[in-house]
Amino acid sequence: MNILADGGVTTPKGFLAGTAYADIKGNNAGKADVALLYSERPCTAAGVFTQNKFSAAPVHWSREIIADAQARAIVVNSGNANAGTGDQGYSDAAQMAALAAEHLGLDRREVLVASTGVIGVPLPMDRMWRGISASKPTAAGSHDFAVAIMTTDTVPKLGAVSVQLPDGTVGHIGGTCKGVGMIHPDMATMLGFLTTDFAVERQFLQQALKAAADRSFNMVTVDGDTSTNDTLLILANGACGNPPISEESDAATTFQNALDELCVYLCKKIARDGEGATKLIEVEVRGAATLQDARLAARTIASSPLVKTAVYGNDPNWGRLLAAAGRSGADLDPNKVDAFIGDICLMRAGQPQAYDHALAVATMKQELVQLKLHLHLGEAFAIGWGCDLTEEYVHINADYTT
Repeated sequence: MNILADGGVTTPKGFLAGTAYADIKGNNAGKADVALLYSERPCTAAGVFTQNKFSAAPVHWSREIIADAQARAIVVNSGNANAGTGDQGYSDAAQMAALAAEHLGLDRREVLVASTGVIGVPLPMDRMWRGISASKPTAAGSHDFAVAIMTTDTVPKLGAVSVQLPDGTVGHIGGTCKGVGMIHPDMATMLGFLTTDFAVERQFLQQALKAAADRSFNMVTVDGDTSTNDTLLILANGACGNPPISEESDAATTFQNALDELCVYLCKKIARDGEGATKLIEVEVRGAATLQDARLAARTIASSPLVKTAVYGNDPNWGRLLAAAGRSGADLDPNKVDAFIGDICLMRAGQPQAYDHALAVATMKQELVQLKLHLHLGEAFAIGWGCDLTEEYVHINADYTT
């Protein structure tokens, strides 16, 4: 499997995407801010969502649709989160689905909804209708779709994988995501949309999506804040004509591995584009007693403000790495831990090691900074991703609504 960097949500057969400018935020920015994703065929669908108790109205709507229907389209807007908007917010999310359904010739219970942007501001539904009605989904719409869902992102994030199943069937999984701030998912990603032209049994599709999210988007952090709108959705339309993939089928592992690979590729793009970021941090934890411990340690290290600022300043202050691991809740024995920056050993079996400080500084100046721990307590392994913390992050978020 190879990542198709120029692929996206319309790479799989039978998927179309379209966008329009509706001026949802009311700032006359001119960037497309409404997007439609549509399957020409019926789909199975799955989703994972934020665990934030102040979850947004579109999250409530899409949870309901995923639970009892076969979704066939997704309507997305940027510039307004439709969160903290009370009963009117839910009514507006349902109306977004109804407007998209009318435009596409579907039932509104076939349309999933996602929103991103400012919290606590009602959606301008007159503008929303103009945007939805102006969007014209096409098979070439992947890139425009990825751009339309952006808020403070500086680059669109999209890709696809080509997959051959054990029976020889060749198909694709495509995807896009957005989010560079308020990033510390507790379910999936900020906004993420995946498509596949394989037929996939719904229970396995949900299981596979959750597993992929846990290995990727749930291991990425920018600032430790979990959003009210986090949503990851996948549509499978079966255009390849394969027998539906189930947990017991020979194709299950192949499909899962491909989905994992694409999700990791996309989540790394989020971390690399974190608000104000100049570097991607990759934290590798090996030898943990459990997978949960490995993930806890990796996420805590990647989200530590002290680790993130040390990386920004090219400061090999490796005590911060150990302190974050020690407070993570993961089981560890300080007398067994090995610690590294890149390939430079800083600690071996709990004992500090002599190292070349200048080389460590040079290693931390690279665009990818790798921090590694080996706990020597078991076989579990996890990787987490984050970014450095810079002055620009403060500027972006201090001025977000002003």
